[in-house]
Amino acid sequence: MAAKAMVAAAMVVESAASAQEVTPRERFLLLDSRIVEKTENAKLAVGKVAKHERNPLFAEDKPWEPRFDNLYANVIYDAEEKLFKCWYFSWIKDAGPVPPLEEREKIPYRPHGREEGVCYAVSRDGLQWKKPEQGLIAFDGSKPNNLVLRGPHGAGVFKDPRDPDPQRRYKMLYSPMAVRFSPDGRHWGEAVPCPQIQARGDTHNNAFWSPDLNKYVGITRLWKGQRIVGRTESEDFINWTKAREVMRGDPKNQTYAMTTCRYAGVYLGFVMILRSDADRVDCELAWSPDTTTWERIDPGTPFIANSEKKGAYDWGCIYAADQPMVVDGKIRIYYGASDGRHGGWRKGFFCLATLGLDRWAGYEQVSTKLPAVIVSKPLPYAGQGLRITADVREGGSVNVTILTSEGEELAKARPVKKTVTDGTLALPKSFHAKSLKKVRLQFEARNAKVYSFSLET
Repeated sequence: MAAKAMVAAAMVVESAASAQEVTPRERFLLLDSRIVEKTENAKLAVGKVAKHERNPLFAEDKPWEPRFDNLYANVIYDAEEKLFKCWYFSWIKDAGPVPPLEEREKIPYRPHGREEGVCYAVSRDGLQWKKPEQGLIAFDGSKPNNLVLRGPHGAGVFKDPRDPDPQRRYKMLYSPMAVRFSPDGRHWGEAVPCPQIQARGDTHNNAFWSPDLNKYVGITRLWKGQRIVGRTESEDFINWTKAREVMRGDPKNQTYAMTTCRYAGVYLGFVMILRSDADRVDCELAWSPDTTTWERIDPGTPFIANSEKKGAYDWGCIYAADQPMVVDGKIRIYYGASDGRHGGWRKGFFCLATLGLDRWAGYEQVSTKLPAVIVSKPLPYAGQGLRITADVREGGSVNVTILTSEGEELAKARPVKKTVTDGTLALPKSFHAKSLKKVRLQFEARNAKVYSFSLET
């Protein structure tokens, strides 16, 4: 497992399309509207995640973990140490023990004497986790605990290998708006206040380096009568811009938090939606070309859904971690969960969901009487090969036609009649496209869902 995990580290998560490929290819997700010219009888639907059979991976089992609340997990795989690492949020002092499920409705939850902290956990395989005693932060007069900080709310943590200063290798953004630096993710320096962000930030604040913008981007929370996703940016992780609104729902479906990652040339957002009428939180999917303009995919349809069984470990609330990663050919998305409502008594857990490669969202039929048709915009192509990722159900098929930029048919690939992941299409031997600079692709899907394609260049 350790050797495979080392591969995973190189594939967090943008490099999923490049880490192990000999022939350079350009991979395109069909959720990216910049590459889609038109569609007929086609709808973009989120992919299907699978909740891991070992869930929950860990729970509130320490004296300083009376309530995970939303957990706000940050998970990385450290290739240098061959170790999965998780920083998570917990109230280290709260209202007391959670009453039995049958009694919770009778006793309103009233927090008192709250104090919060950042905890640390590690794993060799990402499934079996330990909470190592750090001896760094005192708790009730003793030091054997896995706390690395007391006080920060909704801390976002990541490792930044590009920073030349080893004392700034790990970075943290949190509320009240401030940043910290660490050489190892455990020993943290003094807080550097960032009042210029001008955000309340009482959510899962998270930050990352954008290679497209050559800047750090921070995602936080604003309030304008409801919870709103805000965005700020910085060149040095100290001086930030004023946070601006980039997404909002409505009072009954509020954008509670958003974590992010970069994958195949786009930015993906995991949007936690507070369904205020039910007082529960689930996770939807969004995407952006630039971290500023965001579009929710199939609003109202969860990407990671709550359990339907009341009292189950993730029946109440779900909060996706940032920085998904590829392990053993699957995308891992860790998440915090709870068995009760957002504003009530609940027990918290750390969990895992998985997703097939590229299967964030794909096109499928609206009416089963006609195929779903998706036509791309003209794209560079050297005629070396074509691959697709699609789920094909029994009796279904995906037909791919190569067109000129003007829409004239050049060649039809052999129909795909089974599920494939980056599968090579069989093109006619007579087809030669080396002289072409650009082509369009036309997909026709019946009883199938198409997620992505790759053009070998």
